Amino acid sequence: MQNITTKRCRLRAMEPEDVDLLYTIENDPEMWRIGETIAPYSRARLEMFVATHSYDLYSTHQARFMVESEGRTIGVLDISDFDPHNMRFSIGIVIYDKRDRGNGYGHEIIEAIKEYALNTLNMKQIWVEIDDFNKPSIALFEGCGFERCGVLKDWICYGGNFYDVYRYQLILR
Repeated sequence: MQNITTKRCRLRAMEPEDVDLLYTIENDPEMWRIGETIAPYSRARLEMFVATHSYDLYSTHQARFMVESEGRTIGVLDISDFDPHNMRFSIGIVIYDKRDRGNGYGHEIIEAIKEYALNTLNMKQIWVEIDDFNKPSIALFEGCGFERCGVLKDWICYGGNFYDVYRYQLILR
């Protein structure tokens, strides 16, 4: 798998030393609301995931990239639902440390993935689903050209309340 670089970031394959950060992210209840996890992961399970993860999108239909900046791993980018026939995939981004959020990393990552999707993977579109309470992500993706194309009403239950989920897509060509 090739590294993907931006002005300040590098997206790279997972390494064994990433288990600690993954353990922190995957076991943070605040992160559970943006995913489908509702129970903690064991360190052993994450070590096995890192050791056996395949970056062959055509067989696994997914890939996880670690995001580095200035020698620190600051987040994760997931590609999922990779569909080469229909030339699309979905993405999810987590910049874990709140001090790193709002500093333009997300925008750089999305721009790099857009280029990777178009020029390396020959994709037509990228899509993402965002909960309506995640206003920073909505602003980020809209600022990168994604357009809202649907809503899933009362889709996510968090803290006893139901929230809508918006689907956004970006047509690359």
